[in-house]
Amino acid sequence: MEITQSIRTAIIGAGPRGTSVLERLLARSAAQAASGAVRLHIDVIDPYPAGPGHVWQPQQSRLFLMNTQSFYPTLIPEDPALAPPVAGTTFDQWRTRQRRDPSPALTEDELAELAVLDSTDFPSRALYGRYLRDTVEELTSKAPDGVTIDFHGTSALSVVPVGDGTFDVGLATGATLRTGSVVLALGHIPSRLNPEQRELQASAQQLGLQYLPPAVPADVDWSRIPAGEPVLVRGMGLNFFDTMVQLTEGRGGKFISNGGALRYEPSGQEPHIIAASRRGTPYRAKAALNGYYPASVTLRYFTEAALERFRTAGIRPAFDHDFWPLLHRDALWAYYSTLVRSQPNAVPDPKAFLTALDEALHPHAHSAGNWEDNVESVLAVHVGPRHRLDLAGLAGPLAGRSFAARTELDAAVVEYLLDDARRSALGEDDPVKMAIGALHHGRAVLKTAVADGGITDESWVAGLRGWFESFVEGLASGPPALRAEQLAALAKAGVVSFVGPDPKFAVDRRNRVFTAASPWVHDVPVTARAMVEALAPGNRISAADSPVLEQLLRDGLVRPRLMMTVEGAPVQSTGLDVEPHPYRPVAANGSVTEGLYVLGLQLSSMQWGTAIAAEAVQPGGPNYRSGQRTLRDADEIAAAILSA
Repeated sequence: MEITQSIRTAIIGAGPRGTSVLERLLARSAAQAASGAVRLHIDVIDPYPAGPGHVWQPQQSRLFLMNTQSFYPTLIPEDPALAPPVAGTTFDQWRTRQRRDPSPALTEDELAELAVLDSTDFPSRALYGRYLRDTVEELTSKAPDGVTIDFHGTSALSVVPVGDGTFDVGLATGATLRTGSVVLALGHIPSRLNPEQRELQASAQQLGLQYLPPAVPADVDWSRIPAGEPVLVRGMGLNFFDTMVQLTEGRGGKFISNGGALRYEPSGQEPHIIAASRRGTPYRAKAALNGYYPASVTLRYFTEAALERFRTAGIRPAFDHDFWPLLHRDALWAYYSTLVRSQPNAVPDPKAFLTALDEALHPHAHSAGNWEDNVESVLAVHVGPRHRLDLAGLAGPLAGRSFAARTELDAAVVEYLLDDARRSALGEDDPVKMAIGALHHGRAVLKTAVADGGITDESWVAGLRGWFESFVEGLASGPPALRAEQLAALAKAGVVSFVGPDPKFAVDRRNRVFTAASPWVHDVPVTARAMVEALAPGNRISAADSPVLEQLLRDGLVRPRLMMTVEGAPVQSTGLDVEPHPYRPVAANGSVTEGLYVLGLQLSSMQWGTAIAAEAVQPGGPNYRSGQRTLRDADEIAAAILSA
């Protein structure tokens, strides 16, 4: 067969996003084979193995769980409009296949996990990494004729345009690759410490303390935390639970089910964990559902049709003014309709109540600003105070409370955790979890609505990222309910205690300890000689600790995106300035760097919710367009590379 075209491209980053570009290049090459032969060479650059990359290493502790169930994630697109994949399946299909016909490469630990892992269970990150690695091996074994792939187990240090439409990619080994295009699929990259963290780290070095900065949990040497001594842990999001389990179950402790309630049996090797966060409590746990979204909740107000009305009217929406009132309505309807269904005695006349509520929530006119007052009037007639929804209170369960002693605080947090786990177990029959479920549905719609400048800069900065992001993550991005039960058991066993809301951290240099105190807890500050930042490294371009990204910024080939605040002041956003579609970085002089593409987390100024890579198609739905957005982005990049 005559070769009509020869193309060479480099993918920097071999985690799920970089692998998605590889998969799409293979799929499109196979689809184009009938129309003419293409010789394609792909250089994949990452010091970590292709597929799992840094975060999903198969060798990491099996105690680290995914935040989504088996049925959720995929590396392979299921969009019939895209070129069919040459190989690979969703994670759940891979899980099913491995249970039926296990690969000889699977370890005993992997086989043991697969034997008890069901579709609605939360897999270990290590097992997902095995799926990613297996998928890469399957893809490369089915590469079309004319396609060659080199995997470089090293870092890229630089990307320099040569002047003839090609780039030189400098590697940490000293080698240089000449290529026609480059894809930046950098994923989670280290971040430079902020001034407070640098001060804490410097003090720790001077005073002989242990300070563990933000990091991927699998990278942390947990043995540095001594047994039997207090350790301050800042952050109570998802990384907190990784810290918690490594320092307890990871040290030989056991959780024992005692008539449905968990009890913790210490090994004696645990430290005393003192947990702190702005809210004073961890994220709310996920509800027990058969799908990713609650089936009993359907969006009535924040819908694709509502978004289309904005477009038809020529309105560029603002989050607080236009989107939140609609999504807020959906949360209210989900809560009260579930309340009536699951607790019919909570409302004297359920039919009359829902009719009146429906009328009060209906957006008679876009500018109707008194709808919340109308809702309050309906609730005052039909619903007692005990059954009212307090959305702000859900996100800050300790707000407005003070505590005479830390023991009183600990008891309040345990009560919150057990109540939250109980609600999670009720699943679709719990009004609170269904209100959160509506927000979860709405978040999927919102990702599409706000992408590529879909809302004003001012509302992106002040509304979406200013308050809503942390609000909805604390409610809808939590761990499996098991983690809440485990934390409650640890607190009751005296292994974990809490600092309280709005903590302030310092270093007591005289006594050589870290300190933490909450203004709402009237007790002496807690002290410890070790401190863990249970936070993911910040996803901010300006603070990225990445040689290749620093070089691109320094040379002006890329720049952070600036956004205008309501006061008219420009602020530097978290992600790169890019030109869609496909996403190509904008240089410091405003030009578009052709042949250079961006995928994933560094698009955080053009896409919202970039931490989630791709969602498998759920039988029976709903399946939102945002679910496989990253895979479509990868397909656009592959199309551009092959048509260059």
